[in-house]
Amino acid sequence: MKQRFYYNYDGAIREQLREFVSTDELKQLHRIEPWRHFAVVARHVALGAACLYGLYTIDNPLLWIPIAAIQGTVILGFIILLHEQVHNAIFHKPRPRLMRLLGLLYAFPSSISATQFGIWHMDHHNELGSPEDDPKRAHLSPKRNARWYKLLYCTPVLFLIYAGAAGREAKANYTPEQQRTVTTERICFFSLHLAIIFGMGFGLGFEYLLRMYLMPFFVFFPTAFMINRIGQHYWIDPENPAKWGTLVNGNWLIHFLSLYSNFHLEHHYYPRVPFYHLRRLNRQLQPFFTQIGHANRTYLQILYGWFILNKPAHTNWFAKSETTNR
Repeated sequence: MKQRFYYNYDGAIREQLREFVSTDELKQLHRIEPWRHFAVVARHVALGAACLYGLYTIDNPLLWIPIAAIQGTVILGFIILLHEQVHNAIFHKPRPRLMRLLGLLYAFPSSISATQFGIWHMDHHNELGSPEDDPKRAHLSPKRNARWYKLLYCTPVLFLIYAGAAGREAKANYTPEQQRTVTTERICFFSLHLAIIFGMGFGLGFEYLLRMYLMPFFVFFPTAFMINRIGQHYWIDPENPAKWGTLVNGNWLIHFLSLYSNFHLEHHYYPRVPFYHLRRLNRQLQPFFTQIGHANRTYLQILYGWFILNKPAHTNWFAKSETTNR
C-alpha cells in the first residue's frame, strides 16, 4: 500500500509559500484557459509537421540530423501534453470522454500507455521523496552509478528499461482491470507504430524510414526524455523537502521546446497550475528560492554533473559529505 509520503511535508511547504504567492495570485495562476492549451497543441503539431516535411525533403545529414533531434523533442512534448490531461488542467468542467480521447492521442507518439502514465505520475506526486513508493525513483532511476550505464538511458535501451519499470510497478500496485487496460493500450500502440514502420519502409524505402521515424523515435526521443528527467529530481537537497526538485529557470528556447516542463519543481508545489502559467509562478517564487538557498541550474550544468562528474541521483551534488562512485 502506498503511504502518500509527500503529504507529510506538503502542508509545511505550502505554508512557507504563502508569504510569496498571495491568494489572489494563486487564483489567477490556477485559471484554466482551454484556448491557450490548444494553441500550444496547434503550435506543437505544426512544429512536428514541419520537421516531418523537412525530414522528407532534405537528404543532407548536416541538415536533417538536427531536424530529427528537434522531432525527438516534439515526441517528448506530447508526454507533457498528456501530463496536463492527467492533472485535469485542460477544461473548466469535467469532460471524461474527450479527456480520455486526448489522453490516448497525446500518448500515441511516444507509444506509452495513457492509463499507466496517469497512475504512475500521480503516485510520483503522492510519494515524492520515498525511495520505495515513488515509482520513478524506485524503478526508473539508475541504481548503478556508472557513466556507461547512465548513457544506456539515452539510447533505445530506454524503452526496455521503461517497460520493465512499468511492468514491475503495475504488477505490484495496479488492479487487474488497470493492468488489462494498460496491456491493451500498449498492444494497440505497438501495433500502430509497427504498421507505420512497415508502411513507411515498404512505401518510401529505408532511407526515408531512417530519417523520418527511426532516428527521431529511437535515437533523439530517448535522449530528450532523459535530459528532461535528469533535470527534475536528480540534483536536490534530500534534507529539505522544499528542495526535492531541481530549479531550472530555463530560457525561451527551453520553454518553447519543452512546453514549460523545466518548471518541474514549481509544478510539484502547485500541481493544478496549467503549464502555460508556470513561468509566471517561477518568477513569483524567485525570492523564495533565494531565501532557502536553492540555486538555478542550467541543463549544461546538470549534464556535466551527471555524466562528467558522475554524481548519483537524488542527492546534493556538492554536499561536503557526498561521495561519488566512479
